[in-house]
Amino acid sequence: MTSTGHAPGRHATAVIDASARVAPSASVGPYAVIGPDVEIGERVRIGPHVYIERDTKVAEDVRIAKGAVLGSDPQDLKYAGERTFLEIGPRTVVREFTTLNRGTAAGGLTTVGADTLVMAYVHIAHDCRIGDHVVLTNGVTMAGHVEIGDCAIVGGLTGIQQFTRVGRHAMVGGGARLVRDVAPYTLVGGSRTRTYGINRIGLERRGFAPEAIRALQAAYRAIFRSGKPIRVSLDSLELNDEHAEVRELVAFIRDSARGITPTRARRKEDDDAE
Repeated sequence: MTSTGHAPGRHATAVIDASARVAPSASVGPYAVIGPDVEIGERVRIGPHVYIERDTKVAEDVRIAKGAVLGSDPQDLKYAGERTFLEIGPRTVVREFTTLNRGTAAGGLTTVGADTLVMAYVHIAHDCRIGDHVVLTNGVTMAGHVEIGDCAIVGGLTGIQQFTRVGRHAMVGGGARLVRDVAPYTLVGGSRTRTYGINRIGLERRGFAPEAIRALQAAYRAIFRSGKPIRVSLDSLELNDEHAEVRELVAFIRDSARGITPTRARRKEDDDAE
């Protein structure tokens, strides 16, 4: 690596690899380190002591706070040094002491979308895919291959098991333990995590039409509360409901490999089976 000297917008103590590409309008704080093949977009603000290890692309107007570590090797015992990548979308905020790993050969890429807020001490593991307008609250920790849909909110200190998906516009309460998928548009929480209903207030705040919210509430009752086999309820909704949001909910549940977070507390035998 080579020191930048005292270029405009770059602190004299910052160290930037010769192969890194830093836009002229970007600022780099004291003691920041930017490694090989990193690309920093226009107007990016990099705080002090930030470490961007390698093979990372940071889009325009991103803000990275003190002590964050981006583009580090995946914490996967199968990782053998293959070249993989991390990409951060425009206008995303990455707060203090977060860690974002690159992908592995299985996926090759970890992505965080646009306009997303990653709060302090969040860990985003290898091959995760985080959507746009997502909020990850302080201390959220996820294993590899997690997917979080657009506009989802995940509460603080939530742990997310590998390959788990959180659907669009879902809200997860703080301290949850996600071992199954979270259906889109739903509200999930509790230390023995379960689904409580449709995220009505969140959807109202985001401008969803009242009829769409009512349709989702009816679909939720049909799927989770009717007592019928889920497959039967999904078939009926797919044939009879014309709302795009309900069709998305049905498709997400059908595609779930891990199963959907249940609406009641887990039984002891369920916990023992894991």
